[in-house]
Amino acid sequence: MEREFILLKPDTVQRGLVGEIIKRIENTGLKLVAMKFLQVTQDMAEKHYAVHKERPFYPSLVKYITSAPTVAMVVEGPNAVAKTRNIVGATHPKDATPGTIRGDFGIDIGRNLIHASDSVENATYEIGIYFTEEEMVSWDPIRQPWVVE
Repeated sequence: MEREFILLKPDTVQRGLVGEIIKRIENTGLKLVAMKFLQVTQDMAEKHYAVHKERPFYPSLVKYITSAPTVAMVVEGPNAVAKTRNIVGATHPKDATPGTIRGDFGIDIGRNLIHASDSVENATYEIGIYFTEEEMVSWDPIRQPWVVE
């Protein structure tokens, strides 16, 4: 089973799309194992976006992600990273396929609603920024035999 990190960005919270996006994620059959509503701190943002530190958009990215509340989540399941990336859609909403989160709700690349880790390794790293292992809930949904063989 893979774990995937998802962050619903400030625009998702401000636009009242949290429930709709969580519903879409749950509808994939992935299991929610951790979630919290939080204000991303400067330190968390710098760790999360360290890979972009040398890029010109880095300061505005950190400023934006710390500007308002977010929702951090961890989902688990077979191919969780690939499955989540597929429903999230292309980074730039103009390139995102209709039916994806960014394709249906995104308007601008700077307000693209959601972050999902792009690899199992990055998911593990990002989960560690936002959650402790003790905050992960191990459980078996009753639907599991109907979702995963």
